[in-house]
Amino acid sequence: MSVYKSFTTADVIVTPFKVNKSFTFKGNELTGSNVGIDRLYGTNQPYISGSDETGYIQSQSQALVYQSAKQLYYSNYISGSNGSPVTTASFNTDGTITSTNGAYQPMYENFLQSTYTASRFFPTGSGEHIATFSIPSNLFGEYIKPGTLSILEPNIGTFTDNGEGDLISASLKVGDVIYGQGMVIVTNTSTPSDIADLVNSSNITCSFQSTLTIFESQYKCTTNPNESTYTQNPSAISGSLNSGIVYDFLTGSYFQPYITTVGLYNTANQLVAVGKLSQPLQSSNVTDTTILVNLDL
Repeated sequence: MSVYKSFTTADVIVTPFKVNKSFTFKGNELTGSNVGIDRLYGTNQPYISGSDETGYIQSQSQALVYQSAKQLYYSNYISGSNGSPVTTASFNTDGTITSTNGAYQPMYENFLQSTYTASRFFPTGSGEHIATFSIPSNLFGEYIKPGTLSILEPNIGTFTDNGEGDLISASLKVGDVIYGQGMVIVTNTSTPSDIADLVNSSNITCSFQSTLTIFESQYKCTTNPNESTYTQNPSAISGSLNSGIVYDFLTGSYFQPYITTVGLYNTANQLVAVGKLSQPLQSSNVTDTTILVNLDL
């Protein structure tokens, strides 16, 4: 025999909270089937189908890698690291319009990672290169936790993000991190060969923390004084277990059984979760008994 009660909306509280998980991958682990971090080389050159391909997991044209990064993340910053100047108009009290040149107003969505004044650099010279790290969403979750990314190549140095979307090496900004897309773009290093080494090196370590929202549901299970007065303990059965007849001393109004387990059922009366109390709780015949069950999804 069990006690079933339905929840009201007041009995259930759903609370979202962020959780993080740390990852560290070295060398060939980055491109393993259970990881899938790709490294790609981008070059400012004409696109020729099937030539100059890059990528460990999926082959892509170096020219298309370069153009994609340029359009997605740097289209506002091609003419200047602080943004592209545009003409703005002011309406005067006499009805005239005055145009002002040199105001910095973004024309495209470049996925800025901070509200502070952003500065981005992208190489535009013929034959110049960039390097990109593409981290899959099944690793970073909703976004890479700002300030946790680190890329180490012993012959080049350590690259870290400053929590504002800037990739830093030796106190200098060398690229950008797009947290919500798992993208790391290296656009400026001390020597051009460093960019190639970041893509080609087998002695590289990548670390970061993922971010995911977990929803915790709290269920308030309350029994009234006249409820939960029957025990299901097999030792209380006076005859065979199938008889269901309990000893006489357990049937009086003074009897207060102990609660050890709470089960959560769906509308079809199917058990979906079980909560075990750390120690038996004696039900009360004078006050309500409330048990809080927390369930993380």
